[in-house]
Amino acid sequence: MRAVVVEQWGGPETLVEREVERPEPGLNEVLVRVHAAGVNPVDWKVRASGGLIAWGEVPVVGWDVSGTVEAVGPGVSAFRPGDEVYGMPLFPRQAGGYAEYVVAPARHFAPKPAGLTHVEAAALPLAALTAWQALVDAADVRPGERVLVHAAAGGVGHFAVQIAKARGAYVIGTASAAKHDLVRELGADEVVDYREVRFEDVVSDVDVVLDGMGGENAERSLKVLRDGGRLITLPGPDDVPAATPEGVRAQWVLVEPDHLGLREIAALVERGALKPVVDTVLPLAEAAKAHEIGERGRTTGKIVLSVV
Repeated sequence: MRAVVVEQWGGPETLVEREVERPEPGLNEVLVRVHAAGVNPVDWKVRASGGLIAWGEVPVVGWDVSGTVEAVGPGVSAFRPGDEVYGMPLFPRQAGGYAEYVVAPARHFAPKPAGLTHVEAAALPLAALTAWQALVDAADVRPGERVLVHAAAGGVGHFAVQIAKARGAYVIGTASAAKHDLVRELGADEVVDYREVRFEDVVSDVDVVLDGMGGENAERSLKVLRDGGRLITLPGPDDVPAATPEGVRAQWVLVEPDHLGLREIAALVERGALKPVVDTVLPLAEAAKAHEIGERGRTTGKIVLSVV
C-alpha cells in the first residue's frame, strides 16, 4: 500500500511517499481503507523529533482517519466490511493514518457521521475528541456557565466553541480580527482580539478556560477564573500552572481513543450542532506541503489529506 513515511526526524521534506506492507487485522481489530486523513499539530511536532510516540518499524504519522471497513478480525461485532467509519485509533501509539490502510481495535472507531464526506469526517476525531474530553469529561461544562476558548478559530478551538455552546454555555473566544465572523458563526457570544487587547483585561468571572497555548497564556488565564473555576490546558503537563488560586482547579488533558465520545460527536453533527471547518485539502503525496502550511500557524479549522 501507499504510505507517507518519515525517513528521518526533521523538517517537512523528510515526509516521503513509499510502498509499505499492508497490515492485517488481528483479534478484535478492523482493517480500514482510508479515504481521508486529518492533519494535526501533533503530527508535525513528532515528525520533527520523534517525541514520545511509540513508533513502528517504519514511522508513519497521522491519527485522524475516515474510510470504509475492508476486513474484520476474529471477535469483532461492531462493524462489518463496507461500513463507513471514522476515528483516532491507537493514539499515542503509531496508527499510520497517512496511508491507504490502517488497522486498529474496532472500538477505536465509530460510524461516520451521516451527511459528511470522508474529508469532513477526517477533520473531526483528534481535535473534536480533545475538545469533548476537555470540556465534557474533565471540566463538566454546565448550562449557563461562562467558557473562554483560546485560539477559537483553530483546530481544537473551533470545535470547543460549538461543543460548549451545545452544552448551554456562554462562550467567549479569542481570535485575530479576521476570524471573528467565523467564531461568532460557530456560536461564540463574545470574541476578543488577542492582538489588540490582553484578554484578562476584558474578560472576567469565567467558569472554564480551555487553553491550547500553554506557558504564559495558562498563567494569565488564571486571572479570569472565578471561585470554582477550571483551567484545562492541552500542550503538556509542564503547562499546568504550579500554583493556582484557592478554589480553582487546573489540569492537563491528553486525548485518548474514545468510541463513545466519537458517537456523541457524530450525534452533534447529525443534529446540526457541530460542523468541521476544513481550511485546506491536499492529496496524500503532498503531506509535506500540508505540514508546511500547518506550521505557519495561520490555518482556520483543519487541514486534510485526500487518500482515495
